[in-house]
Amino acid sequence: MNTDEKMTGDLFEVDKRLSLKPVVDFNAYLRSAFGDGPCTCTRCTVSGGNETGFEFQHTFHFDAKPVHRRFASTTGSDVLMALKKAWLSYTKAELPPSGALALDTVKEFVEPQLHKRLVPLFLASGLVKDVGGELHLQPQATI
Repeated sequence: MNTDEKMTGDLFEVDKRLSLKPVVDFNAYLRSAFGDGPCTCTRCTVSGGNETGFEFQHTFHFDAKPVHRRFASTTGSDVLMALKKAWLSYTKAELPPSGALALDTVKEFVEPQLHKRLVPLFLASGLVKDVGGELHLQPQATI
């Protein structure tokens, strides 16, 4: 096989790690983490959707459509558990317990159309905090 054939072959090869169950499950989790429409929790209803003063965001806009975080399935510990399984499966290494989150690595195993959901979910669940523009995993004991 010459160099041109090798390069063309590489273009069509799919990383087999993307089909591993924890990675597939994490992508499905990201798709189901948000429901259609703005949040209708008591706080959002009473405030008329004004989230000023909320510690974590409830309503988001993806593709110009409002969606709300499904609180029952997106606690920090839920998100962490799903992320840890996918991370381990994809990288063959444990997710660091704290410190900067390698978001570029997470994006490697997340479907491109779901990338826009990552940071909002990670922040809203309390899994990470934005420290000077960098996402830092919060110590697991606090989640």
